Amino acid sequence: MAESIKEDPLVNEDLAVFDNIKSMPGQQRDVSSDIENQAFIKRQADYESNARSYPRKMPFALAQAKGIYLKDVDGNVYYDCLSGAGAIALGHNHNVVQDAIRRELDNNLPMLTLDITTPVKEEFVKEILSCFPEEFAKDAKIQFCGPSGADAVEAAIKLVKMATGRRTMVAFDGAYHGMTHGALSLMGNLGSKNKISGLMSDVHFFPFPYAYRSPMGLPGHESCSNYIDNILQDDESGIPKPAGIIIEAVQGEGGKIPAPNDFMVRLRKITKDQDIPLIVDEIQTGLGRTGKMFAFMHSGIIPDVVILSKAIGGSLPLAVVVYNKKLDTWGPGSHAGTFRGNQLGMAAGIATIKYIRENNVVDNAARMGELFMNNLMAVQSETNCIGDVRGRGLMIGVEIVNPFSGVTQSGKPQRFEELSRRIQYECFTRGLIIEIGGRQSSVLRFMPPLIVTEEQVTHICSIFKESVKAAEAVFFISKN
Repeated sequence: MAESIKEDPLVNEDLAVFDNIKSMPGQQRDVSSDIENQAFIKRQADYESNARSYPRKMPFALAQAKGIYLKDVDGNVYYDCLSGAGAIALGHNHNVVQDAIRRELDNNLPMLTLDITTPVKEEFVKEILSCFPEEFAKDAKIQFCGPSGADAVEAAIKLVKMATGRRTMVAFDGAYHGMTHGALSLMGNLGSKNKISGLMSDVHFFPFPYAYRSPMGLPGHESCSNYIDNILQDDESGIPKPAGIIIEAVQGEGGKIPAPNDFMVRLRKITKDQDIPLIVDEIQTGLGRTGKMFAFMHSGIIPDVVILSKAIGGSLPLAVVVYNKKLDTWGPGSHAGTFRGNQLGMAAGIATIKYIRENNVVDNAARMGELFMNNLMAVQSETNCIGDVRGRGLMIGVEIVNPFSGVTQSGKPQRFEELSRRIQYECFTRGLIIEIGGRQSSVLRFMPPLIVTEEQVTHICSIFKESVKAAEAVFFISKN
């Protein structure tokens, strides 16, 4: 490692594992000079499906990863504020996760058991249920699914349809629940759906309380909850009584939009009064991401069904549905999957849950999230294009707008996809990985590992500020 890198105050044990570092986060570079990255990307384009997505926005090949840091094949180091779309809760290659995997391998424990139980599986169930409020956990059953969150969504759809005997499902504008057939049917984004015929029928969408751009044209969330209540009670609404209503307490891919706590409380009351199972999708928010163990806990509600994946496997594939036992009416084999018995994922998940609980990681996510929000709002005040900064914990969205176009959308400045993509690129050239989402791909999304430090948050936000100003210079004449 170069002497100048060793003297950098940001270097720690995580960075010490990297060899041959060329550039550090915060050091802008010319991406076209990355010879090895470009060669990998070209070969990937030759053999990999046209459906690949991340490499188009992040043209690099990864060589090493530790903690919050990534290193590419050209030796450039990055802050990772994507974290495997939220799956890598403790950062890359955390010691407790590595040790758990090694123990499993060294003891010749079974790698895959379908749904046959093992001591590891029993311990995982105990740990995951202990994360829930007692009122939910005491009556909970668990279904292990195929290793993706989308498969757990499919299982939840089957569960509530079989339990209620109904066929209709309700989701929300802006929702993201996965790319399989049923899950895709529940998605708000039309770009992923328009070319797919024969999607699951009897799916309806309700307005999600998007505070910055109210879908009902009125401030506050009451108009959304009132609309939902009226529709479900109206025998001329055209919507049969649903088998279930599925919601993200914080919309992830939809733009990091948190549902107000009062809205979640009202929705829970409506669904209880109507005897409609409430499904909360915690695939991206679960295990501390929002500053609570689960996002629904901010509002104090108790759902009927919770869908989990991503972080619960300690960065390895794992997905489950946890639900009230009153819904457990399906029979043997109603939902199955070869890889639902992933023992390495369960072992890594146990280690992750224990570490989160024993080291106050959820509290750190809450505190670092507040620091992020404050720093990003300071960037907002010093630049022109940030319309909204929002989120919970370490799940934050920055909505990029064009305040000079004269065009409005839902009473706010026009979304600006081209600028958001430019900001993402400017961040990339400075060693910061962030993702884009939301309507018209106008929201820059921050999801660092939950173990991020104050020093790292401050540095990340300073890189982001430089990137926003550099991107604005391409599109805007500064107001100043």
